[in-house]
Parts: sequence; C-alpha cells; structure tokens
Amino acid sequence: MLYTGKGGVGKTTTSAATAVLAASRGVPTLVASADAAHSLGDVLGERLGAAPRRLAAHLDAVEVDARAETERHWGSIREYLVALFRYQGIEDVVADELALLPGAEELTTLLAVEEHARSGRYELVVVDCAPTDAALRLLTLPEVARGALRVLLRVQRAVAGVLTPLARGLIPVPLPGSAVFRDAEDLLYRRLRTLRERMTDRRTSTRLVVTSERMVIDEALRAYTDLALFELGCDAVVMNRMLPAAAAEEPFFRDWARVQAERRREVEELFAPLPILEGPLQEDEVVGLVRLERQGRDLFGDRAPEAVLCDAPRLRFRSLRGGGCRAVLPLPHARAEDLDVAKLDDQLLIATGARRRALPLPRRVARLDLAEARLDRGRLLLRFDPPPPAARAGT
Repeated sequence: MLYTGKGGVGKTTTSAATAVLAASRGVPTLVASADAAHSLGDVLGERLGAAPRRLAAHLDAVEVDARAETERHWGSIREYLVALFRYQGIEDVVADELALLPGAEELTTLLAVEEHARSGRYELVVVDCAPTDAALRLLTLPEVARGALRVLLRVQRAVAGVLTPLARGLIPVPLPGSAVFRDAEDLLYRRLRTLRERMTDRRTSTRLVVTSERMVIDEALRAYTDLALFELGCDAVVMNRMLPAAAAEEPFFRDWARVQAERRREVEELFAPLPILEGPLQEDEVVGLVRLERQGRDLFGDRAPEAVLCDAPRLRFRSLRGGGCRAVLPLPHARAEDLDVAKLDDQLLIATGARRRALPLPRRVARLDLAEARLDRGRLLLRFDPPPPAARAGT
C-alpha cells in the first residue's frame, strides 16, 4: 500500500496509522519511508535507520537509505560511468554525481522496498512515498527505466563489440567489461521486470491523501489519471483533517465546516467508485503508536487496512470479427486536448498532460493498425484493424 499526496496533507501520519492498526490486528507489517525527506521516525516517535527495526508485535519500520541502495544496485555500472567521466577530465566529485543517473536513487529505493515485500516476513508493506509528482515519477520508473536501459544496453554492446578489439592496448579509453553488461542485464531483465510485476499486481495499490483545499484535490485528480495510464491500482482516497460534526455549531467554524462538507461530496463524486476514508482533525499532533492506532481506527473503522478496498477496471482487449481488436483503458479525468495516441511498431504511445507511456502490445494486436482512438466518459477507446491487403503484401 503506497500513500502519496501534496506535501503537508498528512500522508506520513496516514501511512504510519495504517501500519500500526494492521499490526495491532495481528498482521505482520512493515512501514517504509521512500521519501528522501524522512519524517516517518518522527511520527512514530522512534529513531529509524536503513534496516527494519521492530517497534511492536507484528510491526517493523525502516527509512530507506537511497544512496546506499544506489551503490548496492548499480554496482559496476556506476563504477564504469565514473571511470569514463574521469577519463574525460571531470573532477572526481563531479564524476561521482554525474554517474548517478536521473531517477537512479528513486528506482533503487523502490527496489529495496520490493525486496522487503518479497522476503516473506510481512503480509503488508506500507510505503510512505514522496509528494505527488515525485511519487508518480517513482511509481512509473520501473516501466520507463526498463525501456531506457534496454536501448542503452544495445548501444553499449554495439560500441564495445566494435571498439574493444581495436582499443585493447592501443588507447586508454575505459570500456565496459562483462561485469557492466551482467549487472545491466540483471537490472533490466530480472529486477525491473519483477518490480513492474509487483507494481501492477492486483494486491498492490496506491492511496491518495487529500485535504479540503482546492489545489490539493486538483493535484490528486491529475495523479488519479496518471496512475490509470500506467495501470497502477488506486483503491481509496483519504480525506484528512476533517472537522468533527459538532464544529458546525460553532460560529467560528461554521463556514469552514460547510466548505468541507461540499468538498467531501465533490471528492466522492470525482473519485467514484473509490471509497473515501476520513481522517479527523486532531487537537494535537498524532505521534507515537497509541495515538496512531487511534487515528487508524478513525480512518478505517471496521475495514481491514491491508485489504484492497476497490478493484477498479484496467486495460482490457477484446477480439472483433474480421481479425480486428478493441481495447479500453480507463483514464479518469483525462482531457481530449491533452491526449496524444500513436502506434509505433509493437508499442502504443500514449501521452496525457506531462505523462507519456510506451505500452507494449500483445503480439497479435501489434500486427494490426491503429484505426481509432477517442475519449469517452473517462475511458480511452481504441480500435485496431488488420492492415489493407496491399500493406500485407508489402506493396
């Protein structure tokens, strides 16, 4: 269960409350911070490190050390890049920074969390993600990075295959050795594939944390669309810091309570069919296991915090008579003017706003032509037709 939201909406508290409540009900749980600005330990009232620490029966917590995980996962790939930059005359410190490829720290953070989930020690892993935009980059990295690394690996192999026989003993240019290719292939074909499978598994889901502010809700709506684009499950919206019903009777809070009630109805409509979990505004900071468990009970009531609360539809294909195919991809709140769809070889390229996805097509569909792409009530409707006879004949 991954929690994200605009900075300051209470996602860390909500993540911790979910984990503490699940553990109190006997579910072996790990709560992990994947946010570079770790505050999970502050909320739990405990000092945390890079290794899981037992806080209570059935409850462990960890703050992932992104730099250490990057060193561990990139291995010889990073060493090779550092050597290459140094050869080009770049200072050591700068070379070390340049060798940290964009997204590397976020990606290895997610790999570390996936390892904990795969360990078999936990039935539930709760992840406190970074604020929304950074979290979306994190969650979509397994698919984006896999495509980029595949191209990089092919280029490296081609260059090394030509240059190594010529350069060995003649020029001092650092060339990638077998360890570089081995680590790159391991990262590409095993770890990223496993990570992508984990992220799109029906048992993995994201929960969006919001408050009643307009900007917060709008940002969560965009995130909801982006999650759907990458087929990442979203099973609930947490509406945090809600005033108690009695506050509406106080003149000072009357208008605030009215606005909150209106926004609550709006959120329920905009994010349907997702359930809305309400987190009450507390009289003081929610810190420590006792108060977090109480917050968790307020949020979930009789619901199981470890359960997927809504299994929304995802991409599906349907065969048509005559050899064609239809596909439906839910894209809630996507706008037609922001949407761009094209087919390139065996991939479907979809762009909506700032997000772009290269979707690998099933082999049978990849042989067809994209005949139609249109938005209809929050769904991207696609039709693929067989190529005309002249195209099939190669004329």
